[in-house]
Amino acid sequence: MTRVLVVDDHAVVREGLVELLSGVDGLDVVGAAADGETAIEAARTLRPDVILMDLEMEGTDGVKATHRIKAADAHPQVVVLTSFSDQSRILAALDAGARGYLLKDATPDELVEGILAAARGDSPLAQPAVNAIVAARASTGALPELSEREREVLVLVARGQSNKAIARALDVAEKTVKAHLTSAFRRIGATNRVEAALWARQHRLT
Repeated sequence: MTRVLVVDDHAVVREGLVELLSGVDGLDVVGAAADGETAIEAARTLRPDVILMDLEMEGTDGVKATHRIKAADAHPQVVVLTSFSDQSRILAALDAGARGYLLKDATPDELVEGILAAARGDSPLAQPAVNAIVAARASTGALPELSEREREVLVLVARGQSNKAIARALDVAEKTVKAHLTSAFRRIGATNRVEAALWARQHRLT
């Protein structure tokens, strides 16, 4: 069962999301918050697996709330759900630690799949988010030199596989996978798995 916390400052939207997600098998809506400060406290006390986070809120906005939640506890996966698709907001949210970025025009099925994907460790991204990351990380020169193992690990990251799954696929220890990822991230200029996966796709490693 995936535990979900809904954060949105509009009561109609917040209550609608709670009602929608409460009827989905496999999801357990453990709480709802109307602002960033309440969301931070709810994340600490309710221990959700996924937080559905609005961005534009009075006081502590979604970016600041995400940063503080992730700094205190890496466990909850934050999926932004917003109407804003501009590059600066997208990159700010992902840099703060958000796992995914979805828009409020998503269908109910897309929303549910995004939550479940985040709970699995994948990164649900609306197309504007993909475009923003690719644009921000666009290569301006020759590709960095990667070892064969680093390339293999990046390919599997781009396919959405977890470190444990990658370790099984390559028949190595999970700590070895982490070491290769750290090295690959440094070489390509990525700071997280989302950026690394998009870099691998952009440069056709897959």
